[in-house]
Amino acid sequence: MHLGLKGKNIIVTGGSSGLGMAISEQFAKEGANVIVHYNSKSKREKVIKFIEQLNETYSVNCIAVQANMENSNDVHQLFNVALEYYKHIDILINNAGIWPTSFVKDMEESDFERTLKINLQSPFLLSKKMVNHLLEQERKGKIINIVSQAAFHGSTSGHAHYAASKGGLVAFTISLAREVAEYGINVNAVAPGIMKTPMMTSKLTSEQIEERYINRIPLRRISDPEEVAYSCLFLASDKADYITGATIDVTGGMLMR
Repeated sequence: MHLGLKGKNIIVTGGSSGLGMAISEQFAKEGANVIVHYNSKSKREKVIKFIEQLNETYSVNCIAVQANMENSNDVHQLFNVALEYYKHIDILINNAGIWPTSFVKDMEESDFERTLKINLQSPFLLSKKMVNHLLEQERKGKIINIVSQAAFHGSTSGHAHYAASKGGLVAFTISLAREVAEYGINVNAVAPGIMKTPMMTSKLTSEQIEERYINRIPLRRISDPEEVAYSCLFLASDKADYITGATIDVTGGMLMR
């Protein structure tokens, strides 16, 4: 199926690992130019190699941009650098996020604030930049926010701050979709369940993942990031032009609504 993504310019936050890396590669496969955001300067060498691989393999023009998503100035600069390089941006994917662990009774206020800043405030800042850019250039565009099944189920495993940030992002997605629909800007979300990503495996052993999550997944397996990335491709494509304010659940059945 032709998705109409060839030559599109796409920002993927948190694009250097896990789900973000899978999203970046799937878009590059479709011929899109990806601005791969990464957070830590220590990852630069690894990210540059990834960019070179995408450009060589898929004949695209991807770049890497470093930004600390806790820093508002960095977030603004990320968009500005991308815009200066490409002159226009077609699609924004707000994927960057953190998943700290702490039960509310022990949670530090600073951890709660940091989680909301990265997971909710930075998508707001980038979405605002994206909307104003599209309006100024009188272009249509797509915004896709990566949320979570925890936004709907909550958390029982010490991730209330994460669930709160993703729940807020769902409400923000719907609200923004209502605001900008008349301008041809689609805003949607993708809600993953449990994926085989460094964020997950750095927190839990395979035995813990098996015990804690497999029994909650009707399909009885944990997804590969690529399986979630495919939903992002669809929502960004011209095949999804009549979809806005929606959340696609990619959870193996953990979330059924």
